Amino acid sequence: MESLLSHITYPEDLRKLALQQLPQLAQELREFIIDIVATKEGHLGASLGVVELTIALHYVFNTPDDKLIWDVGHQAYGHKILTGRKEIFETNRQLGGISGFPKRSESTYDAFGTGHSSTSISAILGMAMAAQLNNKTDRQHIAVIGDASIASGMAFEALNHLGSTNSNVLVILNDNAIGIDPSVGALKKYLTNVKKGTAKDENIFECLNFHYTGPLDGHNMDTLIDELNHLKLVSGPKLLHVITTKGKGLKKAEENQVTYHAPGKFDKLTGELQKKPVRENEPAKYQDVFGHTLVELALKNKTIVGITPAMPTGSSLKYMMEQIPDRAFDVGIAEQHAVTLAAGMASEGLIPFCTIYSTFLQRAYDQVIHDVAIQNLPVIFCLDRAGIVGQDGATHHGVYDISYLRCVPNLYIFAPMNETELRNMMYTSQLGLKHPIAIRYPRGRGVQEKWQTPFKKIQIGTARELKTGSELAILTIGHIGNIVSDIIKDMAKSEKIGHFDMRFVKPLDKNLLINIFKRYKHIITVEDGSKMGGFGSAILELANELGYTKKIHILGIDDIFIEHGTVEQLHQQANIDRQSITEQIKMLLNE
Repeated sequence: MESLLSHITYPEDLRKLALQQLPQLAQELREFIIDIVATKEGHLGASLGVVELTIALHYVFNTPDDKLIWDVGHQAYGHKILTGRKEIFETNRQLGGISGFPKRSESTYDAFGTGHSSTSISAILGMAMAAQLNNKTDRQHIAVIGDASIASGMAFEALNHLGSTNSNVLVILNDNAIGIDPSVGALKKYLTNVKKGTAKDENIFECLNFHYTGPLDGHNMDTLIDELNHLKLVSGPKLLHVITTKGKGLKKAEENQVTYHAPGKFDKLTGELQKKPVRENEPAKYQDVFGHTLVELALKNKTIVGITPAMPTGSSLKYMMEQIPDRAFDVGIAEQHAVTLAAGMASEGLIPFCTIYSTFLQRAYDQVIHDVAIQNLPVIFCLDRAGIVGQDGATHHGVYDISYLRCVPNLYIFAPMNETELRNMMYTSQLGLKHPIAIRYPRGRGVQEKWQTPFKKIQIGTARELKTGSELAILTIGHIGNIVSDIIKDMAKSEKIGHFDMRFVKPLDKNLLINIFKRYKHIITVEDGSKMGGFGSAILELANELGYTKKIHILGIDDIFIEHGTVEQLHQQANIDRQSITEQIKMLLNE
C-alpha cells in the first residue's frame, strides 16, 4: 500500500485526500511518531491519543488562517509533522532543533506557544476578539484542551468570559481522564458521569452559555469530521467533548499511561522500555530524596502535610500519598490554589510542604506574596526542577526562582549542594520555623552514594567553607557547587582557591562574607539561575553596602531565554560548564 504521509508536507496536501484514506494516514502518523520518539525521546502518549483529532482539525479547518491552539502542547507532535516539520521532526527537543512544544517563531501553524497548561482558552478568545475588531469574521478559532488542564482556575476564568461573548470560538475538550498523572477533583467526577450518561444536572458547559456537543469517540474519524463541519456553521462559543485514549496505538502506552507520557527510549515494536545501564551505588534523584524524606519526617510529626499541583509522580509526593494518604494532596493543575491552601493549613498550625516545579510556582506569584509572605506563614516550598532542566526548553527551565523570590520580604531561600543538605533543611524547616522558606533543587540525580543519614539541624543563614584559599574565592549556591569542587581538585594551583557553599541566598551569611571580602583578592559567584537579580546580584549588593570595591565576577544565566538541549549543552551555552568556569579561574589567577 502506497504511503500517504510521504506525500504530505502541509495541511493543504492533507485536504486533497479522500475521507476514506484518512484512517490509513492516522496509522502512518502514529507509526511515524513512535519511530522517532522511540530513539529520540520526548512526550509520547498525549500525541498518540489525538492523532485522529489532529488530522480531522487540519482536514476541516483552513489552518493557519483559522487559528488552532494546543494546550498543553504535549500532544502537538502530529500537528507539527503535518505542518511542514516532518523532515526535521527527528530534531525535536534536540539542541538547535525544533521545540517539543508549539512555538510561534517556529511556524505560522503554531498560533500560540504552550508549554504550561490552561492558557489556550484565554489566548484563543483574545484572537477571536481581535478578529472581530479587524473584521475577519469568517476566521475560525479552535483550542484543544485536556480534562486535567480545563480544571485549572485560568481555564475557568476564560470559560466564564467566553460564555458571555458572541466570539466564534470552538473549545475541544480532549477527555482522556489523565494529564501526566490521573486527573483529580470534582470536575473529573462530573465528566465521568457525563461519559456514563449518569450526570443528573444540566450540563455545566451549557450553563456557561456554550453550544455543547458530545461526548464523541475521538478515534472515529468520520464522526469527528462530520461534527467539526457542523460546528463550523454554529456561531458563538462552542464546546466539543471528545473521548480519547492516551497512548492509543501502542499497547504498553495505553496500559501504563503515566510512564509513557514521556517514556525515554523504548522498542518501537513492543513498547518495552530500553533499560538504562545501572551504575553501582548510583546516587538517588533529588525528587526521590525529597519524597522519601518527607515520609520519614511525616511519620514522626503528625502536623506535616504534603501538597502538589498535579505532579505527584514528577515531584515524588506519590510516596507520601501511598503511605499517608490522608495527609498528602494532589490538587490538580491549580498552582495558585496549592499555595493558598498551604497558607490556610499553616495558619491553623499544620506544617505544609508544598512541592512544586520552579517554573510552575511562577503561576502563583501573587499567592506567595499576598497569602504567605505578608502573613509570614511558615509554608515550606520545595522547588523541584530548579535551574536548567534540558530538553523541555525555555518554558520549563527553573532559572528565575531566586530572582523572583529574593525580593519578597519574610521569605528564606535555600539551595542544597547535595542530598544530605536537602534532608537536613527539610528536617530544620519543620522544627518550628517562623518564616516561609523556599528550598530549590535540580532535576536529576544527586552526588552521594549514601544519603539516608541521621538528621542535623541547619542554622538559618549560615554558609559552609568547603576549602580555604589564599587569593580567589568561589561562592556557589546549590548543586552546581559540586562541579566547582571537582574543578578545584584538578587544578594545579588549587591552594590559591577558596570555595564556599553559601546555602542561603536569603538571609546571606553576612559575617562570613565580610571575612571573604577582606581576605580574597578575587571573587567569583556561580549559579544555575538568572544573573539579573539572582544569587550573584545579592552578593554584589552586600559588597556595595559594605564598601567592598573590587570587581565580583558573576557566572550564571544571561538576560536571554535558553532554548532546549541537554543540560550539559545548555550549561556550555550559558558559560557555567566545567570548561568555562575553569577558564574564568585561570584568567583571574593569571595562568
